[in-house]
Amino acid sequence: MDAFGKIETLQHNIERVIIGKPDVIRLAIITLLAEGHLLIEDVPGVGKTTLAHALAKSIDGSFQRVQFTSDLLPSDIIGVSVFNQQRTEFEFQRGPIFANIVLTDEINRTTPKTQSSLLEAMNELQVSVDGVTYQLEKPFMVLATQNPLEYHGTYPLPESQLDRFFMRIRIGYPSADHEKAIMRAERSMVAIEHLRPVLSVNDVLALQAQVDTVAIDESLQDYIIAVADHTRRSKWLELGVSPRGTLALQRAAKASALIVGREYCTPDDVKPLVIPVFAHRILLQTDAYAESSADDAEHVIQDILTQVPVPL
Repeated sequence: MDAFGKIETLQHNIERVIIGKPDVIRLAIITLLAEGHLLIEDVPGVGKTTLAHALAKSIDGSFQRVQFTSDLLPSDIIGVSVFNQQRTEFEFQRGPIFANIVLTDEINRTTPKTQSSLLEAMNELQVSVDGVTYQLEKPFMVLATQNPLEYHGTYPLPESQLDRFFMRIRIGYPSADHEKAIMRAERSMVAIEHLRPVLSVNDVLALQAQVDTVAIDESLQDYIIAVADHTRRSKWLELGVSPRGTLALQRAAKASALIVGREYCTPDDVKPLVIPVFAHRILLQTDAYAESSADDAEHVIQDILTQVPVPL
């Protein structure tokens, strides 16, 4: 089976439990192929955890789920050194971070100290404990969920943590027709625990390597830089997109092209991905809420996109 066929099989498998959200599933797959980490932010009950779990279950690799709470400690994620009395030495017991796919549910319910324990793993594919560095196995992906509406008992992710996420997506409520389909198919839908893997770890690694071979024209690179530069100079933004963001958008565009079986990028691979890749990496000025019609970062970027010409 070629790359296009494998990706299509993966999407169809996830659609067995997620109805009516092909675009959201596509963004999640793009993040996986681009070797990124995904933040799923939305209201309760729309399928955040189900999407993350379905993607993880569709790959025949190791999977760990961590429910973030206010009393969670970094050692609960990374692991801890325990004294072995028989060997009279300390042994490192690995935490759930040592998996191919790690689902961190409600990531904003734990303290910044625990949130930051993910930084090294997400950025460098390693963790350090007691002066010893442990490498993580590839592929490695963090799938995090958070509810933007519940502020009581939550700790908003700092900019440094948000920047490590390749993409932030929202699932949104289903349309009336899709919600009816969900209700009618409730008993016949595949339960998440019965979902079977359709790709091996080696399949995922091969697809990730293939993303590197996708060509992107210099004009599209100039477009990406121009959009990023507008965020850095915008009067509404205190913090613009960093070079990490432009690199992420380029790789996302390459993965998008691969998904449809192309060996080169087009503007249609770039522009639709600007908001999911850039919006969580910028910070609004305090006065922006009062003086601008843009009530969030996505609207500011949408306005910037109207100002930057798309290459032909």
